[in-house]
Amino acid sequence: MRRAAATTRALREDDVDGLKVDELKDVLRTMALPVSGRKADLAARVKEALAARGEGEGEDEDEDATATIEAVVEATVEGRAVEEAEATFAEAREEGGVAETVMETRADAAPAETAAPVERRASVVEGWDEARAPTPGTAFWNAMPRATRADAREAEVTKTTSPLRVVHITAELAPIAKVGGLGDVVEGLARAHGKMGHAVTVILPFYSCLPTDKIDGLTHVMDYDVTKGRYQDGETRYFNFRTTAMRGRVNGIDVILLKPHDDERSNIFQGSKIYGGSYDEREAYLYFCRAAREFLIASGENPNIIHCHEWQACGFPMIFWGLRDAYGQDCDGMSNAKIMLTIHNLDSNGEARQEEFCATGVDASMFATVDKALDERTIGHNPERLCLLKGGIVYSNHVTTVSPTYATEILAGGGGFTGKNLVGNKHKFSGILNGIDPESWTPSDDPFIPYGYDSTNVKSQKALCKKYLQRGLGMKEDPDAPLVVCVSRLVPQKGVNLIEQAIRTTRFNGGQFVLLGTGHSDGVFRKMAETEEFGENSDSTRLMLMYSDALSHLLYAAADIVIVPSMFEPCGLTQMIALRYAALPLVRRTGGLADTVFDIDDASIDENERNGFVFDGTGAEDIDVALSRAFNLYKSKRSTFEEYQKRAMNVDNTWTEPAQSYIDLYRTL
Repeated sequence: MRRAAATTRALREDDVDGLKVDELKDVLRTMALPVSGRKADLAARVKEALAARGEGEGEDEDEDATATIEAVVEATVEGRAVEEAEATFAEAREEGGVAETVMETRADAAPAETAAPVERRASVVEGWDEARAPTPGTAFWNAMPRATRADAREAEVTKTTSPLRVVHITAELAPIAKVGGLGDVVEGLARAHGKMGHAVTVILPFYSCLPTDKIDGLTHVMDYDVTKGRYQDGETRYFNFRTTAMRGRVNGIDVILLKPHDDERSNIFQGSKIYGGSYDEREAYLYFCRAAREFLIASGENPNIIHCHEWQACGFPMIFWGLRDAYGQDCDGMSNAKIMLTIHNLDSNGEARQEEFCATGVDASMFATVDKALDERTIGHNPERLCLLKGGIVYSNHVTTVSPTYATEILAGGGGFTGKNLVGNKHKFSGILNGIDPESWTPSDDPFIPYGYDSTNVKSQKALCKKYLQRGLGMKEDPDAPLVVCVSRLVPQKGVNLIEQAIRTTRFNGGQFVLLGTGHSDGVFRKMAETEEFGENSDSTRLMLMYSDALSHLLYAAADIVIVPSMFEPCGLTQMIALRYAALPLVRRTGGLADTVFDIDDASIDENERNGFVFDGTGAEDIDVALSRAFNLYKSKRSTFEEYQKRAMNVDNTWTEPAQSYIDLYRTL
């Protein structure tokens, strides 16, 4: 049996005193241990459970006792019965020592001096384990394993010899402040640049709902004054607004969190969720932009690049350059800084009346012209308004969007009002495709799936994940039914009418469909879920109108086909994750979907690049034809379908190339 250790140990009897076999056995049986991952992490969880039960006190500093627990945990995780794990443990006690030399295949142990390079693979459970099967009618996905990241499966990154200092200003950062793809992108890009040796800091609002237990080393940095305005009774009054800056680390990323110093006198960033709290979002994010500027000055961060994201951060470039141009107020220590703005979704552009802009502590009149930030759609209205995204475009040194095709679509007239402004600034506009983080999305050691796999065993292990999902959701356990999955926000942009059609077509053709998502357009699916045909008693359909990151991992692992029928899609991460999990994407040709999914039946594309099913058009018949092609391949040429699945796993949609593209662009500014 392959072990995940790289050393020879002798475990003496006195090393394991205080550890009770019965107690350990009980813990192992009741804990939802993952099937893969770093055994040291798993052992730590067992030790915590033992401590909570009053067992094993004082073990934290006993390395050999820890090694014993690791051996028992590893045996259990690799699918051996608890009784066999107990025997391993008992052997160490009774014989006074166990000597064992094994070869390491993971990155967390010292390599053997003469070992040849080997593929890093997580230990996996081979074959269905009935004892680990989920219980239908329960939130079984929450009992899966652990909510910590596994080791990355990415190539070694060469450290730069000329590091840049990069500061991101954003309203979201995964996993602590994630609503949509923005949080994932900022986290992935920041982590990738950090691994390349660049100094990266993310400035984020300190929302009251942030899980502070997921922020490492959270400490107070400073309290400082930020100029802020308030419009009342026809006049604007400016004053110093005391602000607090905290610092911590999130998944290895340096993070600065900003908030009003006196929470009781201000409701800014207060509430139970990231957006939609009790505060005025325009006021909050405009204040946040000014607070970020003043923090950078006071702290002496001196970045080379200030990378702003979406309309929420567009006030920053406006006041950064606007104050300098109007009043000669240079930002001390940031004379060489350049500003990049990334537009993740042009549909959100941020409107503000001039009196509302005073939350930045700056008079908006300097921006209220058509060539700057005035929203020309409001000319002649009372009041006229500023478009914050337009202002961000005008005042940034460079603007990117999140895929080359989306950039092309915008410049060709697909960007509406804001797109016209980008056409006028196309000399500083480009598209760079997003990536996905392999530490979050790698099926061989994903802590949220029951049976890990890679391209060498994807057929058998993915079938087990499919059976696990079918069992847990109370669906018919049919290995031959094509399983179609949709993980999406349920809003018009995502093609709600096409998702509905896909559900009906899948059932009609003998397939199974699972939808996971919420949104203001989910009403049609709520009505469907009340019918006998598509409701909770259906053996082929589950409409999960909710959000669960853990369940999304399991859906990707179980799926044969993942649909993304968006009306427009700036980039899209869903199709990239689907490919990595050997689920063939079925997409509408637009934006980043067109840059990442290439039709299996398109003879004009190199055979080795074809990886999914693509359709044009927005009608029911358009997605029906694509689904029909996918089902036909699955049912009549299963081996070919499976070969495409295996090939899909080798597509590199990680941050490796995009991160370097951003660095290359930074250096040109």
